[in-house]
Amino acid sequence: MAGTFLCSGDCRIRNVPLLADVNRMGQVLSALGLRLNREGDILDVDAREITTSKAPYELVTQLRASFFAIGPILARLGVAQMPLPGGCAIGARPVDLHVRGLQSMGAEVQIEHGICNAHVPGNNGRLSGAKIYLDTPSVGATETLMMAATLADGETIIDNAAREPEVVDLANFCNSMGAKIKGAGTSTITIVGVPKLHSTDYTIIPDRIEAGTLLIAGAITRSEILLSPVVPDHLIPVIAKLQEIGVSIIEEAPDCLRILPAKTLKAINIDTLPHPGFPTDMQAPFMALLTVAEGDSIINESVFENRLRHAAELNRLGADIRVKGNTAFVRGVPMLSGAPVIGTDLRASAALVIAGLAATGTTTVQGLNHLDRGYDRLDMKLQQLGAKIIRVSEASKNVDLLANGTNPPASVSI
Repeated sequence: MAGTFLCSGDCRIRNVPLLADVNRMGQVLSALGLRLNREGDILDVDAREITTSKAPYELVTQLRASFFAIGPILARLGVAQMPLPGGCAIGARPVDLHVRGLQSMGAEVQIEHGICNAHVPGNNGRLSGAKIYLDTPSVGATETLMMAATLADGETIIDNAAREPEVVDLANFCNSMGAKIKGAGTSTITIVGVPKLHSTDYTIIPDRIEAGTLLIAGAITRSEILLSPVVPDHLIPVIAKLQEIGVSIIEEAPDCLRILPAKTLKAINIDTLPHPGFPTDMQAPFMALLTVAEGDSIINESVFENRLRHAAELNRLGADIRVKGNTAFVRGVPMLSGAPVIGTDLRASAALVIAGLAATGTTTVQGLNHLDRGYDRLDMKLQQLGAKIIRVSEASKNVDLLANGTNPPASVSI
């Protein structure tokens, strides 16, 4: 969605999920003058005119990813004003790599009163190609700078770039509009700038984290699940760890996986790493699974410094987890038991829902404002698989998932 700022025409994006974050990003695009129309999973964006270069503070502070629009807006207009995205529950995610990269491309950037002010002096307001090295393979910085470089003068090389499938998908999206990007998915991305980009009709990739979460839901409940559409290559580290635990994963078709349950789940060790390592976004759901595995497991979270808070909530369900620094020691227990718990972030909320599926009695998970940011009606999909899960409002009335971005119900009972 941020990439549509680069286009001077219409963009059609298919396979767009119903997420709170998508709704918020849509509000950011609309506030800057783009026209949006959505029908089902198809989003049409008229990006012919950007009416302002200043993004509204109250929207950007709700959605960290909206800051990534600074790259394409600056590339298109030669000026951009973007509020800093603020803190994050899972740890610090500074924007210094974004800023230094834009400065390397000729932008003057100043941060005052919580606003990042960027403009390109001279050169008709166009950024210039540059050689950029990222201290860490940040997904956000890689995507921001890659987008900015598509309309820059000359060639830009990003070294130590993030290699996640989402970076590749964004590069393919930009290329479908006429960009010249090579090397996405490797640690070196080369972009040759072009004068302008054109309209496109593009289908985004399936969500590998949602797919992994559903596979774990099958594993923890000893259930056979057929999952489609997926990209198996995007799930290699997740599949490998599930197989190590004892679960069988069969590739039924190029875009379809079947999980076969295991009678006994074995303890394993996990270290989160940037792609192609084990994804940090799967750490919390896997911790839920390991609470009922036989033996002692060790999880080392090396990507974010504050991403083990769900351990305390899993312990409320009867898990045996000790946390020391960024490492969790998980001793498997025979059974979890239902209890009221609170999701502290997006993936933590999903982990608690998964744990609740396997727990005896009723588990009530609060914090669905986190869950709905990154899962498209997860409760309904689990219902279709036979889960006894309902949404409840603060007044404990059953309600449907609110997919329109309004205030979501307070909790889900499993």
